[in-house]
Amino acid sequence: MRFVLAGQPNSGKSSTFNSIAGYRSATANFPKSSVNFTATRSLIAGREVEIIDLPGIYSLTSSTEVAGAAERYLLDEPYDLIINVVDASRLGRSLELTLQLLELGRPMIVALNMMDEARRRGVEIDEAELARRLGVPVVTTVSRLGLGLKEMFRHSLRHASIGRPCRPPTYDKEVEDAVAGVVELLDGLDPVPGVPARAVAGKLLEGDPHIGGRVYALDPTLEAGVARLAADLEKAHEWGADQVISGSRHALAHAIEDSVVTHQTPTVGWREQLDRLLLNQWTGGPLMVLILAAFFWAVFGIGRQVEAPLVAVFNWVQMSVAQQFEPGSLAATVADGLVMGLAGGVAIVLPYLIPFLLGLAILEDTGYLPRLAYILDSFMHRIGLHGKSVLPMILGYGCSVPAIMSTRILESDKDRKITAALTSFIPCSARTVVIFGLVAAFMGPIWALVIYLLNIIVVVVIGSILASRIKGPAPGLVLEIPDLSLPDPKTLAAKTWLALTEFITIAWPLLIASSIVLGVLEWAEAADVVNTLLSPLTVWLLGLPAAVGMTLVFGVLRKELTLVMLVQALGTTQVDTVLTTQQLFTFTLFVVFYVPCVATIAVLAKQMGWRSALSISGFTVVVALIVSVAGRLAFSVFS
Repeated sequence: MRFVLAGQPNSGKSSTFNSIAGYRSATANFPKSSVNFTATRSLIAGREVEIIDLPGIYSLTSSTEVAGAAERYLLDEPYDLIINVVDASRLGRSLELTLQLLELGRPMIVALNMMDEARRRGVEIDEAELARRLGVPVVTTVSRLGLGLKEMFRHSLRHASIGRPCRPPTYDKEVEDAVAGVVELLDGLDPVPGVPARAVAGKLLEGDPHIGGRVYALDPTLEAGVARLAADLEKAHEWGADQVISGSRHALAHAIEDSVVTHQTPTVGWREQLDRLLLNQWTGGPLMVLILAAFFWAVFGIGRQVEAPLVAVFNWVQMSVAQQFEPGSLAATVADGLVMGLAGGVAIVLPYLIPFLLGLAILEDTGYLPRLAYILDSFMHRIGLHGKSVLPMILGYGCSVPAIMSTRILESDKDRKITAALTSFIPCSARTVVIFGLVAAFMGPIWALVIYLLNIIVVVVIGSILASRIKGPAPGLVLEIPDLSLPDPKTLAAKTWLALTEFITIAWPLLIASSIVLGVLEWAEAADVVNTLLSPLTVWLLGLPAAVGMTLVFGVLRKELTLVMLVQALGTTQVDTVLTTQQLFTFTLFVVFYVPCVATIAVLAKQMGWRSALSISGFTVVVALIVSVAGRLAFSVFS
């Protein structure tokens, strides 16, 4: 048996899903789409049920990729019940999606969620009358606290077992006449098996491209008949047919709200007072800086404290493992590569990744992320993006892996690609180690600051270029600001673990395999071959010693390895005795901009496919080369 969770963004749908999924969930893509959905299996009253969490959508007729993928799933995939999660504090707006789901004629129940917020706003809902008006069961819940969820899932199992389809809503007479006319045209035609002809007719009148393409492929002559009925509807209302139907649905949703809601005096508390400060034009910016500074201070503080003892443990493990094999043997090399790969995940990435993901979940569940996007929207517009894109880019200064993961919050595929590409150029904590270990240590902190400022300039320029070259819609920032709320620890843990599993199952195995491969290359004394092959880049273009070639290869595994391997390649920790300041500056510039680490490439491939991941990686090499050569020449002129 399969249940589908459907609801608008910020309705508490994902909290409902996490309450039953816990840590047993998996993320997958919709067929022929890059949009993700999450699934889990759970026992309800002794029966195994698969639960699908669709992405939050406002309408089934939206032009966005997310809404289109969700619509196709609801129309084409097999399932036994729709659980429509509704924000009780915004009932009228939420019911517009509910009415669209009712049109599908599938078994359905309504989870009237966020009842605590509704009561705080002075909203009292007669759920029995709402159930009568909608013709489906209605259950009240507070998902973030787990209230009412057991009863809701039991109702769901019972209603799905009965299999009673819901009745479609009735709209204005003109809309009903137009729908009936299209149904008559469709007589004998079943373009979407299992979907009522009435629902198909409504979609055709609204100009739904997914349904229209399927219907008109079967009978192209129908298009003229549908266009004629749509024109009659437009003539009667002087609006487009899609606007007329949407307006009728909107009117019915608010009529139902008026009949079931009683308004009391709302409670004004700390949320409203804090919101006035967070969104104020004078206090919003400084508070944003303080919040983000505290966030990064906590992440780096925790990561630094945890990393040191873990590195010490793995150093001991590495020495212990080495004693079990003959020095210099292939087995010893493979074992050392395995330990180094494990150490890279446990001691280098996870100490920063886990606090990042937990902090991100806190910012999301408190409702601060939309406020951050709102504050920074004006600045991000200058590089062709929107305020939501700033979070992945800020996260990139810590670790590119969670930064790339967080691009999924962006609705537009174009914005996701541009933001992921720009995030790949942001100096992560590993690249920061190289900047401070080379430039700041041997040239002074001012030169390190120059590299950071140059990086920001390059990111802005690249963002502007990509925004003008990459095709695809970039919707304006129509942003819903949810209420501030205290996050639920169980939900935070579930979200953190769900995001963490992507690194554990995708990026980490690649990091371990790469570590072993690079170790074998060293054992086979392939370093000289690699250095020779890379000498056109390192020697001719960058003006560096040939010995640094292998260090750049190791940098693809982990960026901080470029610093470690540079010391090994040059044979001294005092690298300034071998490299000139110009060479130090050029080398660091190239490391900061070129190919992301293998873990980041793996996450890019998971998010956008291998083609995009390799394209972005290749693009970083081109940019790194241009910036490094330009930096080399500028250093020669001005130093």
